Amino acid sequence: MSTQKNSCFSTLIILVLIILNTLAYSGESRPPFACDPANAGTRGLKFCRASLPIHVRVQDLIGRLTLQEKIRLLVNNAAPVQRLGVNGYEWWSEALHGVSNIGPGVKFGGAFPGATSFPQVITTAASFNASLWEEIGRVVSDEGRAMYNGGAAGLTFWSPNVNIARDPRWGRCQETPGEDPHLVAQYAVSYIKGLQGGGSGAGRLKVAACCKHYTAYDLDNWNGVDRFHFNARVSKQDLEDTYNVPFKACVVEGNVASVMCSYNKINGKPSCADPSLLRDTIRGQWRLNGYIVSDCDSVDVLFNTQHYTRLPEDAAAATIKAGLDLDCGPFLAIFTERAVRTGKVSEMDINYALANTITVQMRLGMFDGPNGPYANLGPRDVCTPAHQQLALQAAREGMVLLKNIGRALPLSPQRHRTVAVIGPNSDATVAMIGNYAGVPCGYTSPLQGIARYARTVHQSGCMGVACPGNQQFGLAEIAARHADATVLVMGLDQTIEAEFKDRVSLLLPGHQQELISRVALASKGPVVLVLMSGGPVDVTFAKNDPRVSAILWAGYPGQAGGAAIADVLFGAANPGGKLPMTWYPQHYVAKVPMTNMDMRANPANGYPGRTYRFYKGPVVFPFGAGFSYTRFSQRLVSAPAIVSVKRLHDSLEGNSTTISTTMTKKSVRTAHTDCDSLDLNLHIDVKNIGDMDGTHTVLVFSTPPRGKYSATGSFPEKQLLAFEKVHVTAGAKQRVLINMNACKHLSVADEFGTRRISMGEHKIHVGEDLMHSITLQASLEDIKV
Repeated sequence: MSTQKNSCFSTLIILVLIILNTLAYSGESRPPFACDPANAGTRGLKFCRASLPIHVRVQDLIGRLTLQEKIRLLVNNAAPVQRLGVNGYEWWSEALHGVSNIGPGVKFGGAFPGATSFPQVITTAASFNASLWEEIGRVVSDEGRAMYNGGAAGLTFWSPNVNIARDPRWGRCQETPGEDPHLVAQYAVSYIKGLQGGGSGAGRLKVAACCKHYTAYDLDNWNGVDRFHFNARVSKQDLEDTYNVPFKACVVEGNVASVMCSYNKINGKPSCADPSLLRDTIRGQWRLNGYIVSDCDSVDVLFNTQHYTRLPEDAAAATIKAGLDLDCGPFLAIFTERAVRTGKVSEMDINYALANTITVQMRLGMFDGPNGPYANLGPRDVCTPAHQQLALQAAREGMVLLKNIGRALPLSPQRHRTVAVIGPNSDATVAMIGNYAGVPCGYTSPLQGIARYARTVHQSGCMGVACPGNQQFGLAEIAARHADATVLVMGLDQTIEAEFKDRVSLLLPGHQQELISRVALASKGPVVLVLMSGGPVDVTFAKNDPRVSAILWAGYPGQAGGAAIADVLFGAANPGGKLPMTWYPQHYVAKVPMTNMDMRANPANGYPGRTYRFYKGPVVFPFGAGFSYTRFSQRLVSAPAIVSVKRLHDSLEGNSTTISTTMTKKSVRTAHTDCDSLDLNLHIDVKNIGDMDGTHTVLVFSTPPRGKYSATGSFPEKQLLAFEKVHVTAGAKQRVLINMNACKHLSVADEFGTRRISMGEHKIHVGEDLMHSITLQASLEDIKV
């Protein structure tokens, strides 16, 4: 109980500090970044005139800079240009699921002792609630702006992480929205809009988001291979229909202000030095209006570790010419001038890079003096009751009920008056917020949350999640034997999975499995297993054990995680989350090296494939799994049965959607079609046929027809097209509209990385049921997107 009291005391102290500092705060404490109206020497300069177009102001500023000044602006800790009244700036701030102090741009203390810490991304993704994701982004940007105004944060937040959770062992699975490209893309777009203010690609920014890490990055340190040395061998097909999908959505749909290139090589070339990936794709095809930044020290890594170039100035020139605008690290500040002097990169190339970074700063209002639409935000706007309530709501929505025998849950405060709370995460605080977290407003541990509903008897059972021995199991068994119900809070934490810490096993660490089984055998009442983890865990033993009544996955539920867990356990909140990734059995990873980037199965060598889209073997729990305390029925009310694809005109090449007519090695003759005419609307009725209000997620999948381009079996058996979360009261019915576009949602990538929509019958699944078929008709076999 001493831990519980200490945690409560710490939370109280933080809240008192917030109140006192808010009362003491007297307005903006950060001097203007540039164009201070009190500076008579600069206020008349053209780049300080907010009435002029941004591109005019940017060019004016760049034209006034010396080469040395320009070079010192190419790195994250950009130097001041004092003669022009421009202060130094630290570009590196983080806001993965709340303002974080991982980067040097954020400092907690003083007027800002903490910030709202939302659930880790993988937990929030389980809500399948796009409006929630955007609202979290809006709150995080409010707090980020407030901290910037107080001199405690930057405005360029290197978040979100939109890498696909390809392998269950990856230590950073927790940071991502899951394994499905469409889900990850939709999360990214929603969160970016919340962070940036939801404007157009050229508009003003509230804060600047950054999608990372581009691309095919999801290995940190596994079996002697680390991310600095790893060469990801990726097919054009996998790059197009899996790894690049979220990044394209970030730029094209989310209008993100930045993209970060990754440490690893892709097919032999470092990401940050590949003009095809950066200049041609991000900026050329997707038309990024923003800057490209390296992962920290990536440029140094590609020279000193990957030995990509012979001389350091060659590395500087290669990255800048490839399209890199900003180096997180000092490398470009040290070696770029030599690259210019030797003619390996031009000053004009540097000007292009600076135009991209300074434009973002202009859009953030950093050259507009002290005033702006967000200048009034301060300490009173951080850790507000509304923000903390949203953190609780997000944690509740992310809970996934994976097992519930005989409706053991929810527990009843009348029948379950004494609850044994057992396990290494039972009184967790820091473990609940995962990685890339800051200093929360306060914590509610699972033990504290459950104590609000029942009398608790607490035994940790293990010395930490590593659970190296079973010496304390006897006390845990005694507690379970005398309680009306037992809650085991088990799982992982950052000592097991984290950045630069990939797992080698999917099993629970140490003796955790033994503790669960022994307590379940001894328990007098129902036994509930609560799991904290980012990546999947093989708990087949608990799934099959009838003495384990229920399993609840909480992910890393954030500062209010304990309250959310208790609310779900006792029925104050009805779980509605769905797994955003497949949970595999332990024997799966024995067949799949982390270094194999292939998504598709290969029967010839026994490679089973990855994610629900391509893996067909046994699972512990499938993608999209998750029960409720109530029951829902779904009925398709209306949907198109046949869609005619109109042929417009022929050409040899085209950038728009096309229908392929002939294919040779020399040319492709195509016929264009209008994607706007291929919108598809599905109306689905969702009825709550149970006795408790709840939320239901409609998951819509498709299976493409097996035609000429899918004959190889390389197309997914099933892929997520759309999802919609709806709240339905008991006995009521809600109609859900699913709007799709054939070009965007029904297309798949062929072996050349070209997106196509096969003509024929596309099978539409809602949840696990086949409910409809949409037939695309045309005089030709497929559409090339």
